[in-house]
Amino acid sequence: MQTPYLVYLVDDETSLLELLQSYLQNAGFQVRAFQSGAEVLPVLEEPEQPHIWILDIMLPDIDGYELLRLIRGKSDVPIVFISARDQDMDKIIGLELGSDDYLAKPFLPRELVIRVQKLLQRTYEKGGAAVPAPIQASYEDWVTIGPYQISEKGRQVKENGNQIELTTKEFELIVYLLHNQGLALNREQILTAIWGEDYIGSDRAVDDLVKRIRKKMPKFPLETVYGFGYRMTRT
Repeated sequence: MQTPYLVYLVDDETSLLELLQSYLQNAGFQVRAFQSGAEVLPVLEEPEQPHIWILDIMLPDIDGYELLRLIRGKSDVPIVFISARDQDMDKIIGLELGSDDYLAKPFLPRELVIRVQKLLQRTYEKGGAAVPAPIQASYEDWVTIGPYQISEKGRQVKENGNQIELTTKEFELIVYLLHNQGLALNREQILTAIWGEDYIGSDRAVDDLVKRIRKKMPKFPLETVYGFGYRMTRT
């Protein structure tokens, strides 16, 4: 029997938290719920971690942005932001910090369930319920791009031997570009490849993702094709 995916859900609204937890559990997920950032902090040090986080931005103590930073410092599991504040600004900030999806309140609980299902399917291709094993020390598929060493199988990027911490989508875009070196890719192609055909949102997400990669990997040969999209030059 397959073990269910583990979801960590954080929201300070008791009624909404209970409602979302019920929907997610009815969809077959194992859910652990929290009502504050203070409840989450000790959990980040536990050996068992979830397959996905759902974070409310507006929390009574530590906001969702700070929690996202702390989670990203330890893990690249998918993160979904939910918020009732200014939608565009929250979405942009969340994407820049490394969230994988964003849902504005109010929303239908079923929509959240569908987004979580799709995101988990894309992240864990085989549908296995175990948290991915720790990255092994070495692989035979290393590719060198300038000062960077990239391992698709190991999901690692290093610069002169030093590990570069990347989110799931940052790494997936780098691999997608590697597989399409020299080709001009429009934003729609990138959205479909990285977020999936069911993605609902602006293509600004692509620009934000590229911005983060350029900040972390300034020597990566990624060009802007003005009025169209992006291209990784051949090395």
